[in-house]
Amino acid sequence: MPRLGQPSEPDPEPGREDVRRAPRGRTEPVDRLFRGALRGSGALVLLIMLLVGLFLTYRAFQALEVAGGSFLTTSAWEPDSHHFGIAAVLTGTVLIGVTAISIAVPLALGTALYISEYAPRKLKRTLVSLVDLMAAVPSVVFGLWGAFFLQGHVVGLSRWIATYFSWFPLFKVDGADPRDPLQTVTVYTSSTFIAGIVVALMVTPIACSVMRETFSQAPAGEREGALALGATRWGAIRAVVLPYGLGGVIGGTMLGLGRALGETIAVYMIISPVFAVQPHILQNGANSVSALIALRYGSASDFGMSALMAAGLALFLMTLVVNFIASSIAARGRSGTGTEA
Repeated sequence: MPRLGQPSEPDPEPGREDVRRAPRGRTEPVDRLFRGALRGSGALVLLIMLLVGLFLTYRAFQALEVAGGSFLTTSAWEPDSHHFGIAAVLTGTVLIGVTAISIAVPLALGTALYISEYAPRKLKRTLVSLVDLMAAVPSVVFGLWGAFFLQGHVVGLSRWIATYFSWFPLFKVDGADPRDPLQTVTVYTSSTFIAGIVVALMVTPIACSVMRETFSQAPAGEREGALALGATRWGAIRAVVLPYGLGGVIGGTMLGLGRALGETIAVYMIISPVFAVQPHILQNGANSVSALIALRYGSASDFGMSALMAAGLALFLMTLVVNFIASSIAARGRSGTGTEA
């Protein structure tokens, strides 16, 4: 009802609804420049990835034309005699990556939960810095540590696993009796298991950072509500934090897997290369695509270099798919509606 002395507002036209219009702000030149720089950076990254893929395809075409479909099913690597394939090294790559991520995910998940939920505020920054600094350690340092220190201390664990779990095909060791005290330990060295442990420590900081970021964005209102209803701290984590951060856990796991699949130097320094499908992770002998390239790059002929480029193309496509899936899942997890009450 209008006040006294004020004209009444005219009635809206019949059939016409009020439409809320978004305010139009003036775009400053700096904003346009910044937006253009971001778009240019994103387009440049995509262009570089496309050029890398085209380069690998061009260099690998000669070998792929000769090998054909047998490139994915042949285990031997003799490119000069036109008998080569990546069946063995691709299997080793997947086994090392799966072994690494099976060890890294529990470590990363526990570390991320402790830092975001249990660590004192004064200690939290220190722990975050330590985890991030761990990701900056060069691969060759991890490789040296794994080859000269870890390997000698893990052989006993490998032997124990083979003794009691050899009924599982992955833990079986051919030609060795784990219960024989005189059995040489060299059958357990330079294995997929040891390489997987080293790679796991390398990918743990990556997975932990993604998980920790997602856990820290869990809605505080729901967390406090769960505590107010009598839930324990672990109950609140299980009911609120973990469901909210599920996308981050999956995304961090996939990002770590993509990193593990492409690791080169540390794996090359630990494994004993074999060109046969080796499904037993505790047994001496393993291989990976990246280690194959590092091993044969210096002595490869022109055709052998084309074959190595084909192996690199297969690894490039595999890691690209894994990282794309991981980025999509992680982005979906970060875009959740986590409003504080």
